Formats: sequence, structure tokens, C-alpha cells
Amino acid sequence: MRTGRDRYGREIEISRADRAGGARTHSAVRERVVRDGVLHSAGYPDLPARLCTVWWDERTPAGAVRVAGGAVVEFVWPTSAPARVG
Repeated sequence: MRTGRDRYGREIEISRADRAGGARTHSAVRERVVRDGVLHSAGYPDLPARLCTVWWDERTPAGAVRVAGGAVVEFVWPTSAPARVG
């Protein structure tokens, strides 16, 4: 998951899309030095294939991503807070 520098060191949670109130997995945003400079991202290496919700905060989804087994999938963190649901 690619983010801006402002999320460095913060945790981002992800869960099964069909279980909004269920268990979540989190990962800290880290700085990664790449050929073209620096990027900030969080990785979730052990997620099984399924549709997942990425969480902005405890109650607000930031978006959804379909995880494909054994493949790298990219989700770009939104630049502003999404509208609250409910």
C-alpha cells in the first residue's frame, strides 16, 4: 500500500470486506529507498486471496482492494479523508 510521507510510522489496518466488525491486520508505514528516490508504503505479505477493506480509522473505510494469491497488489492511500459511512 503506497502512502504519502505524512503516514510514516503510522499503522494502517485491513480486514476482510465481508466482516467489517471482524479481525483486522495492521502494518506500519515504512520508508523504502528505491532507484528513483524514496517511497512510503505498508506491506501485508500473508493475506489470502479475497476482497479486503482498507481502514482510514476505526470506523471509516479508505477503500477496497482485491488481494490475489501470490501476487503483488497496489492500493494508493487517499489524499483526503473519505466521507463517513453510517
